[in-house]
Amino acid sequence: MHKISESVSGYDFIYFRYGVLIVSTIAIAFLVSFILRKIAHVAIRNYSERIKVDPTNYSFLKNSLSFIIFSIALFFIFSKIPFFKSLGTALFAGAGVFAAILGFAAQKAFSNIVSGIFILIFKPFRVGDTIEFSTYKGVVEEITLRHTAIKNYENRRIIVPNSIISEDVIVNSDIIDEKIRQPIEFGISYDSNIDKAIEIIQQEAEKHPFVIDYRTKKDIKDGQPKVLVRVVSLDDYSVRLRAYVWSIGNDAAFVLKCDLLKSVKKSFDKNGIEIPFPYRTIVYKNDLLKNNQ
Repeated sequence: MHKISESVSGYDFIYFRYGVLIVSTIAIAFLVSFILRKIAHVAIRNYSERIKVDPTNYSFLKNSLSFIIFSIALFFIFSKIPFFKSLGTALFAGAGVFAAILGFAAQKAFSNIVSGIFILIFKPFRVGDTIEFSTYKGVVEEITLRHTAIKNYENRRIIVPNSIISEDVIVNSDIIDEKIRQPIEFGISYDSNIDKAIEIIQQEAEKHPFVIDYRTKKDIKDGQPKVLVRVVSLDDYSVRLRAYVWSIGNDAAFVLKCDLLKSVKKSFDKNGIEIPFPYRTIVYKNDLLKNNQ
């Protein structure tokens, strides 16, 4: 009995040691991952602005650190504990079945990782780009192994799996040239002076600080206006004018559009140019019956 109790206590000590090894390894992995991610975040923020480089690659590397560190920790645990060694040998012997099960279970995860690597290599968008896809629009904040984080204009974060965003059609406002041509439409009545309305739109647009002159030297020589305004349609109750205004970026173009809608409306009112709205005449059936009697 004495020998048996000694043996049991010896096993308890071994299990305790293995437990301490597992817990301490995981705790160290958490601590190292936290410290390295903080250091990487500060370094990316400072050096990417200082040397004017694209922070996308460094951001992706920062978000891969946890995966790399925990993979190393898991490998260390398996190599130090005999039970996990024999388990690894058994799993290796049945690697075909295990690989099939693991591949099926982790299909989406691997798809997101591969898509994230493709985004990093081909760069359809970068950190800081304003993109639009499906029904979403916002600024890319982060690209991880699994997902892409986008901050929309309501200051909310949209978390999109990499496999989904890589298969979607993306409108990138910043990929090559940040300048944008903003179309702005106005409707005037058929009785209004079209030439006067066009002149007012051009004057109000040219006064705005966000408007840029995108004309070529040939356009300037030929007398092309800084802001082009065309009649695009003759509707049932209005003549529709469209101004093509160039601005310095997506956000500035939105502000420019809002400001022009307000200033042009005020100027139209001062100059007697009507912005029409549909009229409806309602005839009640009882009135018809009275008139027929």
